[in-house]
Amino acid sequence: MTERVDAAERMLDLVIALSHTRHRMTKADIRAKVKGYGSSSSNDAFERMFERDKEHLRDLGIPIVTLTDAVHEDEIGYRIDTAAYSLPPIDLSPAQMGVLSLASEVWQDSAFASSARRGLTKLRAVAGGTTTAAPGVALRVRGPDPAMGELLQAIAERTPVRFTYRAAYSGETTVRTVEPWRVHARDRGWYLVGHDRDRDAQRSFRTSRILGKVERAGQPGTVSIPDQRPATPERVFHTSVRLAIRPESAAALRARGTVVSSIETPVGVRDVLTLDVSDVGYLADEVAAYGQSVLVLDPPELRDAVLTRLRAVAVLGGTA
Repeated sequence: MTERVDAAERMLDLVIALSHTRHRMTKADIRAKVKGYGSSSSNDAFERMFERDKEHLRDLGIPIVTLTDAVHEDEIGYRIDTAAYSLPPIDLSPAQMGVLSLASEVWQDSAFASSARRGLTKLRAVAGGTTTAAPGVALRVRGPDPAMGELLQAIAERTPVRFTYRAAYSGETTVRTVEPWRVHARDRGWYLVGHDRDRDAQRSFRTSRILGKVERAGQPGTVSIPDQRPATPERVFHTSVRLAIRPESAAALRARGTVVSSIETPVGVRDVLTLDVSDVGYLADEVAAYGQSVLVLDPPELRDAVLTRLRAVAVLGGTA
């Protein structure tokens, strides 16, 4: 069985091939030589795949030009106009490279870690300098959720998707069929924006509330993405949280919340901190990392989530 090549890899190989061809590549050349096209089940399937990829690359600003041969004028070929595609010289200051180095650390625990490292290495190669982020400084931003890779590929292929989703306001779990348009970051989370076929309207979905695997629900090329950027989520649902924090600890939590009082606990005096969060699961990961320095007062679902994580760590450590 021929190994499946995802759309992003296939289009990258196409860009490389069309950039390095001496004159042009015909469709027959592309199907025979570019990884991912040879597995097409028929000429029509190849034509659809190639036309879709070609238009997507042009939408990204990659100048694919059409050429004919002086002898075989009816045989069309393609190549990338490298002169129009070349970037101007990149001149980044040490401070700018430091910011980019720091930003790349956002992705260090995600599926995009290797891509971030490669991109930063290439920038350093053309811009000069070896500036890195300050020692001990790291952005504490959670990377994309597991569903992100499938969603981005579905957007690139313009393919509808189906997934199980847990609503923020009710906790109800439903299966949704969506034509994906874009993803964006907001309120410490990632959102998918698209057309919900079940509601026949634009909807936004926080990717951390997608349960299980994202599945394809149609054929590639069947999703029409609006030219104008869709509106961001109209509502972001928040949960009120109360934490008991050891004095002079958990600075990141204190920066986002408000200390309203102090209480006496079996382990000493604690500051009572209140804050609103849009995803209890994300906060549970953070609170669990503080161990005994942070106790959850409310809500019960956050307390249970933190205890679940701490018990899992105890089992891994052989202490439970």
